[in-house]
Amino acid sequence: MNTRLYYTEPWLRQFDARVVEVVPDGAGFRVWLDRTAFYPTSGGQPCDTGHLNAARVLEVSDGDDGRVVHVVDTPLDPGSAVTGTIDWVRRFDHMQQHTGQHLLSAAFERLHHVRTESFRMGSECSTIDLARDVTAAEIASAEDAANEVVWQGREVLIRFVDAAEAARLPLRKEPVKEGRLRLIEIEGDDLSACGGTHVSSTGEVGMIAVSAWERFKGGTRLEFVCGMRALASYRAWRDSATAAARLLTVQAAELPLAVERLQQENKAARRACNALAEKAASFDAGTLAARATHTRGIAVLVEAFADYDVVGLKRLAASFVKEPGRAAVFLTGAQPVQVVAMRSADTGQLDMASLLSTLTARFGGRGGGKAESAQGGGLSGAPADVVAAAREEIARVLAHT
Repeated sequence: MNTRLYYTEPWLRQFDARVVEVVPDGAGFRVWLDRTAFYPTSGGQPCDTGHLNAARVLEVSDGDDGRVVHVVDTPLDPGSAVTGTIDWVRRFDHMQQHTGQHLLSAAFERLHHVRTESFRMGSECSTIDLARDVTAAEIASAEDAANEVVWQGREVLIRFVDAAEAARLPLRKEPVKEGRLRLIEIEGDDLSACGGTHVSSTGEVGMIAVSAWERFKGGTRLEFVCGMRALASYRAWRDSATAAARLLTVQAAELPLAVERLQQENKAARRACNALAEKAASFDAGTLAARATHTRGIAVLVEAFADYDVVGLKRLAASFVKEPGRAAVFLTGAQPVQVVAMRSADTGQLDMASLLSTLTARFGGRGGGKAESAQGGGLSGAPADVVAAAREEIARVLAHT
């Protein structure tokens, strides 16, 4: 087992080690050292990255044999001395998030008796899964309490105990590992078994901000950001709110009311547009009747329209078949072709779903519907060819009824 320097020296940014073993691994190489400061992915915390000499460390993990394995992009010589350099921006970010998680989880436990079931640190935000559904007020109070501890700058200590001593201590969670345990103690606030990297003072967390929450598996999944992530999140929200306020010519605090007003105006405008579109479709349908072909008492109109989208075609076809004895197959005027097929209730000789299946079998695409109304899209033929095929199929069906 190699020595894990991060256990006792999480602030170590550079270290010297000896290469014990190197094994090719796909496009990279797996490297074992006699000691390492690189944290492997575990406990919800992602691994460190950085360099071993000039080789980039791409991934770090715990091997089945208990050793830390580093995946690098270029080979190293077994037995050689190397200098490891930690990507400090990434490491310190992870330290802020992980210590912030301990503080937030401790606050929920202390104030509301809600335990944390799991923790995951993502690249943009972190999450904790709480054992029960919590209210917005409970979240706010735990957030406030955790930040109070941050701003008090309490010491964060690392210590090691055996199982017997751990059993006598007020650990926040029952440890999952046996044997000698590494404990993270936040002075007067939290004591937990943890193998992750942490800051040395709560003040270095900077700030803890809950960014979102949702119900999850009978409890609550909470998203939060700490430190530099909290600052970046604030900047993003600030810039978005400022830009939106400028566009709407209101103050940022007035944005919710301005957006609500826009939604109401938009709904009213849509209703007015739909009413006008219905009137236009009814008028257009009346003029189209003269172009229909009459077969066995049914007025059939099959055409492609360059100026209509599929929503307009549905409205136009519905207006056309309101009159009895009518059938319409309307197409968009560009490829891939979209098709709307409808008939009036008294023209049971025609099955529009069956007609659409015939067209998609020939020209590709997909769709579906009922005997009275069907819709499809993605047909690869030229609109004129699809129109001709639809007319032929309708003529064939009516000829045999």
